[in-house]
Amino acid sequence: MTDLEVTSVSEAGYVTKSRVGDFQLTVDATDEAGPNPNGVLLADYASCYVPALRVAAKQRGHDDLGRVEIDVEGDLDADDDLEAIRFHVRVEAAIEDDDLAEITERGTEICHVHSALREGLHAEITSEGDAV
Repeated sequence: MTDLEVTSVSEAGYVTKSRVGDFQLTVDATDEAGPNPNGVLLADYASCYVPALRVAAKQRGHDDLGRVEIDVEGDLDADDDLEAIRFHVRVEAAIEDDDLAEITERGTEICHVHSALREGLHAEITSEGDAV
């Protein structure tokens, strides 16, 4: 049984248009017609981590994080391959540092993109509460 299906097509050059369900995503290795694949991966990782963080917070008795912002940085090697990822997470809710550290760690455990990446690309995460 297939749970996910994506169709990707490149007519020419370095632009690929992918159909994901009812949505179209344009990715361009040259950053002209859309973000490059590494940028899309970073955005996908962060957008997966946000709901994981919210679930982790609920599991720890914090029902509302409010606004969540993640600044994502990626380091590229000489071949433009990602070699490191860092998240700086800011949440609106005023949460004690120890609680937020526990929520942050639990978020990584339930983030599907985190699980799919090789260990060397797991994000190094810093976080702060009462920050947005």
